[in-house]
Amino acid sequence: MPVFRLVGWLDRQNGRSEQEISLRLLKLGEEAGEVAQAWIGTVGQNPRKGVTHTREDVADELCDVIITAMVALVSIAEGNPDDILAAKLAKVEKRAAAAEGGAR
Repeated sequence: MPVFRLVGWLDRQNGRSEQEISLRLLKLGEEAGEVAQAWIGTVGQNPRKGVTHTREDVADELCDVIITAMVALVSIAEGNPDDILAAKLAKVEKRAAAAEGGAR
């Protein structure tokens, strides 16, 4: 999985101290802000700037969020990150299915 190579590279460059892990987690907020900025630019919400981004820009920023979240997960996981993500997806899917069944 490429994310393991990214985490390995970060670990070699910066170590994996509590401070480094904290910065990897904080990086998520930065990336989420870039998604918001791109979406605002897509809809032209700022009249001074107008339309400055495309949906493709937003998708690119969303990918950055996903990658950053996976790097953070791999950095802190006490188990297999793939299994952790799969278990979480299963829980969310179960809740969605229950909500869909309750809405009928």
